[in-house]
Amino acid sequence: MIHDKRKLIITLWLLLSVGFATTTLVNYYVSKAAIRESIVASELPLTSDNIYTEIQKDLILPTVISSMMASDTFLRDWVISGENDVAKMTRYLREIKDRYGAFTSFFISEKTRIYYQTEGVLKQVREDEPRDAWYFRVRKMAAPYEINMDPDLANKDTLTIFINYRVFDYAGNYIGAAGVGLTVDAVRKLIADYQKRYQRNIYFVDKKGRLALFGNNTVAPGTSILTMEGLGAIAPRILDAGTGNFQYRSGGLDYLLNVRFIPELDWYLFVERAENSALEGIRNSLYLNLAICFLITVFVLFATSLTINRYQRRLEKMATTDKLTGLANRQAFDLLVQQAISEQTRSRNRLLAILIDIDNFKAINDRLGHLAGDSVIRQVAETIKKTLRKADIVCRWGGEEFLVVVKNITEIEGRQLAEKIRSAVASGGYQYKGETIAVTISLGIALHSENETQDQLIARADRALYAAKNAGRNLVRAA
Repeated sequence: MIHDKRKLIITLWLLLSVGFATTTLVNYYVSKAAIRESIVASELPLTSDNIYTEIQKDLILPTVISSMMASDTFLRDWVISGENDVAKMTRYLREIKDRYGAFTSFFISEKTRIYYQTEGVLKQVREDEPRDAWYFRVRKMAAPYEINMDPDLANKDTLTIFINYRVFDYAGNYIGAAGVGLTVDAVRKLIADYQKRYQRNIYFVDKKGRLALFGNNTVAPGTSILTMEGLGAIAPRILDAGTGNFQYRSGGLDYLLNVRFIPELDWYLFVERAENSALEGIRNSLYLNLAICFLITVFVLFATSLTINRYQRRLEKMATTDKLTGLANRQAFDLLVQQAISEQTRSRNRLLAILIDIDNFKAINDRLGHLAGDSVIRQVAETIKKTLRKADIVCRWGGEEFLVVVKNITEIEGRQLAEKIRSAVASGGYQYKGETIAVTISLGIALHSENETQDQLIARADRALYAAKNAGRNLVRAA
């Protein structure tokens, strides 16, 4: 991957360098066409790419939050148990909103059709209500979630980007939709900033050709580009193509336009610049501008390389690490355990799985709140890590459960290790806001058998864990 990135940067650098060097050899009469091509093929698409990157960055975290809500055991258990205490759901949604800085958070129950949000029950959605059409669309769709933009009824119809995630019970039955929303004001400010800095007009258009989002108030929202001077003549071709470079004339000026489709919003991004202003002064300073463009290209390539590396590292960490505890998540754990099982098969070493569950965790949440529960999970995770070797594998398995895989160990040694973990947690003396919280754990252990799959091993450890729970908790049981 590193080799591919270096090859890409070198290739781009060589192509741009050769292009600029060639441009310096052409005469004045073709410079206008060359500069125009540079604007159409480089400057406008680069601006479009920057805006698209910012939009993606703003949507990644809300999408992760909505996914966590959809798989949250509290939310599902609350629905399955009958939606009896609305205050619990309201508090849950408010904590999601406040903790992650979302504009709003919500849940709609499939059974009751009640729309819950941070202030309580908003309303009951209906199929004959046009403003509720989104829910019934989400209800029928095959994808796990969608991103759309709608006025937020709970916040004075503020235009909001919603991440709508489908929620299922433990049997795979659809039980509702949950998610968060973020205001589009930040995106509007971003557009205005780009227009000011780069002297470009930037706006979003929906599939019907109506202006949806822009950085100033010079054009009324909902105005159709089909009726705009100059742009209206090519609007049908733009909407049909969906992406590409275009040119039109309006108010005595020639405009160069780059259009790309943003699938996350189901909108088109328009980035345009007046050709006349772009070419003013180039006639007398062609070589100077080419040198500046060359330096800018080097800087952009350098910045692009740094950005790619930084975001790649961030995305890799997000994809493999549990955000709350810093432990490996299930995706990373699957890869590590498969490798460990393969190594065991070759070396004949024994492999032990330890499944750990915090006892009476719901009582902690109910008494002290979910933030206290999160604090306990983090502290227990740290205790578990301290009792293990660096070569041992540990992950947050889900909710208040952890899974440990230890290599090259006997069952007796595994039981001793499990007891050591249990004892360390029981004597941990965990603190939250000055209060000491008594925490115990139950553990189930299973020694890997020859030809046993990962799922079979974990299932046996799970049965042993339930045996420990049934025997009174704060115990270790072996499968």
